Amino acid sequence: MRIGNRTIGGDNPTYFIADIAANHDGSLERAKYLIRLAKQAGADAAKFQNFRAPKIVSDYGFRHMGGQLSHQASWKKSVFEVYQDASIPFDWSEELKAVCEEVGIEYFSSPYDFDAIDLLDAYMPAYKIGSGEIDWIEALERMARKNKPVLLATGAAEIGEVQRAVHAILKINPQLVLMQCNTNYTASLENFKYINLRVLETYRLMFPQVVLGLSDHTPGHVTVLGAVTLGARVVEKHFTDDNSREGPDHKFAMNPDSWNEMVENTRYLERALGSADKTIAENEVDTSVVQRRCLRAARDIRAGEKMTREMIDVLRPAAPGAIRPHEIEAVVGTTTIEDIPFGKELRWTQLGA
Repeated sequence: MRIGNRTIGGDNPTYFIADIAANHDGSLERAKYLIRLAKQAGADAAKFQNFRAPKIVSDYGFRHMGGQLSHQASWKKSVFEVYQDASIPFDWSEELKAVCEEVGIEYFSSPYDFDAIDLLDAYMPAYKIGSGEIDWIEALERMARKNKPVLLATGAAEIGEVQRAVHAILKINPQLVLMQCNTNYTASLENFKYINLRVLETYRLMFPQVVLGLSDHTPGHVTVLGAVTLGARVVEKHFTDDNSREGPDHKFAMNPDSWNEMVENTRYLERALGSADKTIAENEVDTSVVQRRCLRAARDIRAGEKMTREMIDVLRPAAPGAIRPHEIEAVVGTTTIEDIPFGKELRWTQLGA
């Protein structure tokens, strides 16, 4: 599939999405600044999240839970208030899109209600569906009908829920990126044991027609490099300029330096993954001569002598065209048809029956 001017999947380079999300901290100018930083750090896309608090969370529901859970437990404001502060006005879309075009990066956003799905269509080359929406099938179908690539994160979901969502999208739109995700935003190192990258192998077997991806919230690059090794070709991570800033997404986001290092390491990994064909690589040709062995005369050998094992040394270098060690048994018992000086490589042209 294609997102903007990039082909996604197969052997194409990994596509990196910088999820700026709520890290704009309520400032349009800051959002634009982060887009520019993301481009400089090597991101292919800058992503935001379009939601309105009353359309995504129930203030009554969260206030009657008996306390905020998970990463929300550290929030100083109510869940409703945090979402209200983090929301992006729809009228930012045109300016954010323009800045992305100016610097050469794709713009898109995760919509969290029907109005957002429809209003964002004019600005985006793809739709990203957050993990929390995986069982809201009518919203998934509405995005799929826009006939643009759909990226589906699958955090905090069981395989049956993933199947239902994937089938709902694919029956309408074949352009799907299926992203393994562990939806925990605490930035704890304990989270690594819950990432379960091998789920990507399950997705490859169950849904061979989709592109694999990773939506990740762990620090560093280990999870990303592992996912790319297992076939992921789209990676999404949160992005900020300063992890010490106040706000719901800053703590577990990557900064420009760590993002740039992640992209560079991934590009090295992609080169290292290379081909599945096992051959002597171009840069090993000389090594295959100087480090491999061939059969050589262990003494001066006269024409007409019958070859015995004692007359053969197995030594480096392996001269091109020389008899290789695995053929030694076939050499024993043959008769030389010419003189062979001590140390010279043995060739089949020197031997007869």
